[in-house]
Amino acid sequence: MRILFFIDCLNSGGKERRLTELMKALIEVSYIEFELVVMSKDIYYKEILAMPINIYYLTRKTKKDLSILEKFYNICRKYNPDVVHCWDSMTAVYSVPACKLLNIHLVNGLVIDTPSITNVLNKHWLRAKLTFPFSSAIVGNSEAGLAAYNAPKNKSFLIYNGFDFKRIDNLIDKKIIRQQLKISTTFVVGMVASFSKYKDYETYFNAAQLLLLQRNDITFIAIGNNTDSVLAQDLINDSNREHFRLLGKRTDVESLINTMD
Repeated sequence: MRILFFIDCLNSGGKERRLTELMKALIEVSYIEFELVVMSKDIYYKEILAMPINIYYLTRKTKKDLSILEKFYNICRKYNPDVVHCWDSMTAVYSVPACKLLNIHLVNGLVIDTPSITNVLNKHWLRAKLTFPFSSAIVGNSEAGLAAYNAPKNKSFLIYNGFDFKRIDNLIDKKIIRQQLKISTTFVVGMVASFSKYKDYETYFNAAQLLLLQRNDITFIAIGNNTDSVLAQDLINDSNREHFRLLGKRTDVESLINTMD
């Protein structure tokens, strides 16, 4: 079986991690081969670059770059996959024409959230309505997400997030992490997520500073893209800065989590 994976980017994130882990597992399956199409050259998960697969980079010149449709069609025609598996709403739209013209099964993986707006004002919901009818299967990682997008039940599949326990085989000792981050407090509390409106770091930082009014034995950590930004720093009072470590994007997340209480 040949699979062509198609994703908008491979930054640090949930769907990106799921695709990475899936490809790492499929490398070991003898009857499956696959290639990857990604719409950004910024790849956070470097193990992908070590895989013996072809990677195609389709970068857009504008937000509505229609040439991507032709380029993706040509990749599909050349590779001749049995399945195209897209991982977000944008690649779902780009996948449909090629899959229909070349008679390729489309596994639609755009259900990666639970939208509160379920009408044409939500571009992801609109893209779902446009692409679901042309999809052979629709996969999501939560029942709530599939329900919110009103995915057809006869071709929808729930696949919960997994975890590769090899990721915690070689953790850095807690004492070393504490020394590196200059943490001397009794407790460590942390949050791992990109700094964006969807993750609500404001509530985390506000809750932390309410605790610091009552006790001073906690250090709070923030890990993820832009958690070390000026916008993030502005949410912390100057008097509390010694109790925060805003670390930005890190590759040793497992060891950092292991240090948290």
